[in-house]
Amino acid sequence: MNLKNILILFLTGVIFFLLGSKKNISFVKDTPINYVNYSSNNSIDFKEAASIGTRAVVHVKGVKEDIKEYLYFDHFFGFYDHYQVPNHQYTSGSGVIVSEDGYIITNNHVINGFDEVLISLFDGQEYTAKVISADPSTDLALLKIDAKNLYKLNFANSDLVHVGEWVLAIGNPLNLNSTVTSGIVSAKARNINILQQEYSIESFIQTDAAVNPGNSGGALVDLNGNLIGINTAIASTTGAYSGYSFAIPSNIVIKVYNDLLNYGIVQRAFLGVYIQEMTTDLANNLGIDYRSGIYVNGYTVNSNAEAAGIREGDIIINIDEMFVSNISELQEEMMKKNPGMNVKVSVVRDGKVKDFKIQLVNKDGGVDIIKKS
Repeated sequence: MNLKNILILFLTGVIFFLLGSKKNISFVKDTPINYVNYSSNNSIDFKEAASIGTRAVVHVKGVKEDIKEYLYFDHFFGFYDHYQVPNHQYTSGSGVIVSEDGYIITNNHVINGFDEVLISLFDGQEYTAKVISADPSTDLALLKIDAKNLYKLNFANSDLVHVGEWVLAIGNPLNLNSTVTSGIVSAKARNINILQQEYSIESFIQTDAAVNPGNSGGALVDLNGNLIGINTAIASTTGAYSGYSFAIPSNIVIKVYNDLLNYGIVQRAFLGVYIQEMTTDLANNLGIDYRSGIYVNGYTVNSNAEAAGIREGDIIINIDEMFVSNISELQEEMMKKNPGMNVKVSVVRDGKVKDFKIQLVNKDGGVDIIKKS
């Protein structure tokens, strides 16, 4: 091989080496990088929801007057006498305007036992409210003020609320008007055994939004300013906020609101069965694998559920296609129903799912709507 050929081969190798190096460098430079836009347009904004909520949440003040008698001895004339002094008791809480013509939802425990209920709007206007009716078993009460064109909150579907969603609690804690706090939905269908009433319903939305005395009856809203719950209780060893607060779901609130408005009493529907919650221990004792649902362990007298085919030992898992894993969820679904309605109940029996159509009854075993006298 002569010198010319050797030189050609050498130059060719240098060229391929340089091209290969350029290709490698180019490959590294062209690797795509996905940039995330952290502009304010994508940030969480509470302003609109807070603006809507504060205009529709009111300050509820209850006044109760009693008379205290005092006994004294007249040293000059030597006899005992007594005199009376008026004594006033007050309560403070919150309420939510749910109609433009002045209907307000609050907690029953805010107004129960008080002679006069006063309402202060966000702009300072004051009214005396009439108590339309109350339902201790859900701790809700319906008030009415003589006003028009009020700001109100729209009801959201609380079934569509998910754990982890941002929420705002709006109320008047510690007499601080129009206070807004934020948090997330921590859990749903919580039963904290706070309502010691017959037929009590507890299926609370749990949040970590700060709630204190005075927030009771106020609003829990989503980021669109829609009502998803009525703030009702806190879990605390001190009486002040400790990280856990509880709200009545809006789907229960709207049911109670409509019933109190139309009938003066809440319409409750019953399946006609005695139940207990499925647990691991119960499942082991029964020798079954199913660990979720509501166990049927008996019937009421003349039970429609028994007549429809529900059997003792069945495990209820669905009401009208809504999954129920515990008694609180079952109670919440039943709370939406009225006597006389037909529901589809799905149960697990011998490892298979069976569906039954059951007509619901009232507490007296009938299907009539009950009205308050």
